[in-house]
Amino acid sequence: MRHTGSATPNADFHEPAPYGRVAIIGGGAWGTALALAAERAGRETTLWLREAEAAAQIARTRQNPFLPGHRLPGSILATTDLAAALRGAELAVLVVPSQHLRGIATRVEALLPEGIPVTLCAKGIEADTGALMTQVIAEEMPGRPQAVLSGPSFAIEVAEDQPTAVTIAAPAGPDGIFAEGHPAARIAVTFASRHFRPYLSDDPIGVEVSGAVKNVLAVASGIIDGRGMGSNPRAALLARGLAEISRLSVALGGRAETVLGLSGAGDVILTCSSTKSRNFSFGQAIGAGRVPDTARGAVVEGVVNARSVLALAQKRGVAMPICEAVDRVVHHGLPVERAIAALLTGPLRAEPRALEHRASIAHPATEAPLRRRVFA
Repeated sequence: MRHTGSATPNADFHEPAPYGRVAIIGGGAWGTALALAAERAGRETTLWLREAEAAAQIARTRQNPFLPGHRLPGSILATTDLAAALRGAELAVLVVPSQHLRGIATRVEALLPEGIPVTLCAKGIEADTGALMTQVIAEEMPGRPQAVLSGPSFAIEVAEDQPTAVTIAAPAGPDGIFAEGHPAARIAVTFASRHFRPYLSDDPIGVEVSGAVKNVLAVASGIIDGRGMGSNPRAALLARGLAEISRLSVALGGRAETVLGLSGAGDVILTCSSTKSRNFSFGQAIGAGRVPDTARGAVVEGVVNARSVLALAQKRGVAMPICEAVDRVVHHGLPVERAIAALLTGPLRAEPRALEHRASIAHPATEAPLRRRVFA
């Protein structure tokens, strides 16, 4: 039917049914926050944790040590028993580090009935294969409906029930993503509440690439902050970083405009500007000359994915100099000052993207023998 109050005149108005029982697979900070979001939206929610000590603490105090200070309602079942967590689930939400997704997906596939959809919250590119997370699921859970949930969303703020908007992306299908039976539409209403607002996208590739690359950019932004640099370099980093996301996304079959949405610009702005981001804090420590704090086993996806993002980009012939600089610094010991100098004195190029490959000009601040691409 028609919804006359829509911001878009004459837009179709749909009322898909939510999934009633949601299994959150992954009991870190983000998984716990999503369990709270699902419970607030009125869903029966289970939370699977790998760590027995964390599950025991939840049983005693109703607080997860990975998200301290936030009480879990008794209605959320927290368990280390994967079969129990998945029993009766109408939707499985996989919230595990990107490099562990394949192993978890294999285990979930063996327990989850056919046709039950999965939602991916892992942000990254698999190191060994260069596969996107949706490709990993397609291989390990063939034929299963899937969607990607991404966007600017710190776990602690979701737990605090602060207003948050995310993107849920999936292939459109014959009837479009707003069709009442489409998994993406049903996932959106499953999580939607007064303070948690999902938007829909039919570009999962663009959303995935944005999520993987933004963590690498956050490390770079932290380095800038740690060096005591100002707002100009950060603005340049964010703008050119978005260009790198767009280039890789298009090369993989995504759309350039997705980078302007929540999963692209929104998540980049958030993650690249706050110490609430592990990636930003890690880069900040490097920029300040300190040893980054990786206590409590938290995964810094930007460090893990700097290498895999760069490898995929080089395989596709896509220039991503900022991501290459991060990889050289964190994995190969390149001094930060040299990385910054290489980025600033590389060949002068054009923007926007349509003009980027037409020509380049040797940077006059680079000595003649070095007038070449330092990074790809």
